[in-house]
Amino acid sequence: MNDILNLTIRQLREMLKKKEISSMELTNYYLGRIRKYDGEILSYLRTTEDHALKMAGQADERISRGEDAPLLGIPLGMKDILCTKGIETTCASNILKGFVPPYDATVIKRLKEAGFVHLGKLNMDEFAMGSSTENSAFQTTKNPWDTTRIPGGSSGGSAAAVASGLCAGALGTDTGGSIRQPASLCGVVGIKPTYGRVSRYGLVAFASSLDQIGTFTRSISDCATMLGVIAGHDPMDSTSITAPVEDYHSFLGKDIKGLKIGIPAEYIIEGMEPDVKRNFEESLQVFKDQGAELVDVTLPHTQYAVATYYIIGTAEASSNLARYDGVKYGLRERGKDIIDMYKKTRFKGFGKEVKRRIILGTYVLSSGYYDAYYRKAGKVRTLIRQDFDNAFRLCDMIATPVSPSTAFKAGERLEDPLTMYLSDIFTIPVNLAGLPGISIPGGFDSQGLPIGLQIIGKPLDEGRILQAAYVFESEKKVRVIPDKYRS
Repeated sequence: MNDILNLTIRQLREMLKKKEISSMELTNYYLGRIRKYDGEILSYLRTTEDHALKMAGQADERISRGEDAPLLGIPLGMKDILCTKGIETTCASNILKGFVPPYDATVIKRLKEAGFVHLGKLNMDEFAMGSSTENSAFQTTKNPWDTTRIPGGSSGGSAAAVASGLCAGALGTDTGGSIRQPASLCGVVGIKPTYGRVSRYGLVAFASSLDQIGTFTRSISDCATMLGVIAGHDPMDSTSITAPVEDYHSFLGKDIKGLKIGIPAEYIIEGMEPDVKRNFEESLQVFKDQGAELVDVTLPHTQYAVATYYIIGTAEASSNLARYDGVKYGLRERGKDIIDMYKKTRFKGFGKEVKRRIILGTYVLSSGYYDAYYRKAGKVRTLIRQDFDNAFRLCDMIATPVSPSTAFKAGERLEDPLTMYLSDIFTIPVNLAGLPGISIPGGFDSQGLPIGLQIIGKPLDEGRILQAAYVFESEKKVRVIPDKYRS
């Protein structure tokens, strides 16, 4: 059964079709692994065992009737920021403890139509605000490669569960790097699609102009499978793109001869760990050996990206989180009047980092400061997008590191939010520009910790970045599950 961890979703689907394994057996296999290993990793906030077994039974019935669907019978995990009908959704926050959505997010609906089995809800930084999963109100997820270290964030539970083989794949969200950074630190594949490519309906909002749902997998093939299911227009999301979804699998296996890959000088920064720099240079050589052409590009406004993000992101967060007032849903604390109830509810319900961002966001939107901060940040965002437009005139895609460092020790940066924020320095510009970006396993540092490689594409060019990622994966053959979790 342990060969299952090395099989792609497509290979598992073939086994299910041929009745070599049932979805019930596959689901029990993963539930058994969760029971065995998740006490140490702490990637799941809650498993939905009864629900999963019921879905597996339904999948087996559909298979016996000769039905086919891309994820029929495949067990997956979901970040706890996606609304799941009848299943508690907390965003890892006390303020939403006990909240059971009456509907499914569009991505969950699409996964159900494709036949997936829902194993449970995965841990995260509260309201997706963080880079280490230490901001969860309930538990701190560990990195499977070294359990004294963080798995990245905010989708740390999703990345750790996929890396330790506790699900076949998972969904996460990426507002400033929350899929790509944990994918890099946990050594798995994580894609943030073009803004609007995947519906945000039913995603609990953090920063609406930046949030995007994406996937965590152990292979590029699985990434293509899952992205193909969740992508596409949704009339329930006003920002949803109407362009048809490409067959992402059709890009896999094509060579990259003559492909121009841009290398921005601004992403080789002071303070980057030497192993990360060395690995990035080795990774570029792989592309070169396969016939790609490396070209120098410039993204001159990169230095302003983090500041711009923390104005726009916090402003949108303060607006979106105003709805948690103790009246409509979630936590309610008693007060002597309604204002006192609001104060007590929000004080007790929100964690330190969420409060910090609400305060920052309220400040930059306040009278007298709006033009100085929020309006100016919007203008700089346009300049960052123009940098990418100009760079893409010279190249087909851009390659960069994902993070300037590998996974740091738990607790190391908790009291230093600025250093924590800078861990997303290479991922944030992609969100500001609304572009697709993927993190793929690039190798390991001298301590055996994973290092990711980021490929950034033009808008709606997910197929092309998967093409390059697949060539890299085929050549580099990086191990994606620690030996400890292979048994």
